[in-house]
Amino acid sequence: MKPFKQLSFHDNKTLLNLPAYIALLAANADGKLDEDEKLASIEYAHIKTFSFDPLLDTFYKEVDRIFEITLMQLNKHLPKGKKNREIAIKNELSDIKKIVSKLDSKQVSVIHHNMNALIEHVSRAHHNVLIDFIFPIPMPGIVL
Repeated sequence: MKPFKQLSFHDNKTLLNLPAYIALLAANADGKLDEDEKLASIEYAHIKTFSFDPLLDTFYKEVDRIFEITLMQLNKHLPKGKKNREIAIKNELSDIKKIVSKLDSKQVSVIHHNMNALIEHVSRAHHNVLIDFIFPIPMPGIVL
C-alpha cells in the first residue's frame, strides 16, 4: 500500500515506521519500552484511524494495521541502554525526516502535530488518575 502517492514504495514503507520510532523515543526515559508505554502507543495508533486529518487517512489506516508488530520488532532490534537506544532511534528518525521532506507542507504540518501528540500520549502512560484527584490543577514547582 502507498499512503503517499508522491513517495516510492520503499519510502512509504519506511515512513510507516515513524510512529513506532516516535513512541519508542518517548518511552526511552528509562531506557526501555514498558507495558504501559506499549499499550498507550498502540491505543494512540488505533485512535488515529478514527480521529485523523483526511490528509493522513490512508497512512493511519496502514499504521494501525502494522503498528504493534512494527513497534515490537523495532524495539527488539534497538540496542540496550538509554543512551544507545536514543542514538539509534534518532539516527532512524533522521533518515525518515528526509522522506517526510518530500511531502507537501500541509502533510508535513499534520504529521508533526500528530507525532508531538503521540509523544505526549506515550509520556503520560504512567499518569495516575489519583494524581488528578489530589492535584487537579498543575502547580508550579510540583512535578509529578
